[in-house]
Amino acid sequence: MNLNELSLFFITLLILVIMVMVGVAFLTLMERKLLGYIQIRKGPNKVGFMGILQPFCDVIKLFSKEQIFPSISNYYPYYISPVFSLFLILSSWMIIPYFTNLCSFNLSILFFLCCTSMGVYSIMICGWSSNSKYSLLGGLRSVAQTISYEVSMAIILMCFIFLIEDYSFLTFIEFQYYIWFIFITFPLSVVWFIICLAETNRTPFDFAEGESELVSGFNVEYSSGSFALIFMAEYASILLMSMLFSLMFLGGKLFSLLFYFNLTMISFFFILIRGTLPRLRYDKLMLMAWKSFLPISLNCLMFFLSLKFLLGIFMI
Repeated sequence: MNLNELSLFFITLLILVIMVMVGVAFLTLMERKLLGYIQIRKGPNKVGFMGILQPFCDVIKLFSKEQIFPSISNYYPYYISPVFSLFLILSSWMIIPYFTNLCSFNLSILFFLCCTSMGVYSIMICGWSSNSKYSLLGGLRSVAQTISYEVSMAIILMCFIFLIEDYSFLTFIEFQYYIWFIFITFPLSVVWFIICLAETNRTPFDFAEGESELVSGFNVEYSSGSFALIFMAEYASILLMSMLFSLMFLGGKLFSLLFYFNLTMISFFFILIRGTLPRLRYDKLMLMAWKSFLPISLNCLMFFLSLKFLLGIFMI
């Protein structure tokens, strides 16, 4: 790779990070507006035209507030873990299948699994380093929840690895040229969407931030810029999961406006569910992971494996 290609690579990554951050800003605005209309009120509508500048005002407010550190906290892990959390999510965005092959690599599915698995450590360190019993309990609950649902997520991705016989997300676009995968794997798409809700700690699975029980959970001691970084990481992961759903089940053609419309609609469903459903009980959440989703995903894996085996026999 020569200097021109390297500089172009870093410029592309910088543009990607900026666009993701702008998308996160307007996703928060869309969420506040939608929740407002669900509750028969207006939402942000004063700053700029229809409140369009409100996210930028929130960013300025959060990063200009005083940074407070608990005196008994483990300073360096406490300080670094929100940065590490946002870094992991932004690194996961490199799996977008560019046709120019700047960031699209052949093992992008495995890279995505590695990044989502590493995200557990940032939550765990956030909860432990604050030296607060509430943050530690919130971190433990969130880690148990994330690990439980990652098992089913990995098995569903294995189903598609057997189906497309590749580890790259770029292949999903080629296999959905005539028919979308949502039509032939509809149960898997529903399970995947629910797992995405659990992985991003969204309602009705927001036990990491159970305000009624754990005083905001693992991030209870964070304020100003550190809280903003955790907040941005959560919403960047929502956008990432929406993009993956659109890529895996809804065609995934990046140069089509329909792809971005589908992405927006999946994000809309994330918000709609938050305004509609109450929080589950924690034991029911774990039972659903191990007694419902794990058997479903394992059965689908066996089905796809046997289907590819039979097709291989008939092709011979």
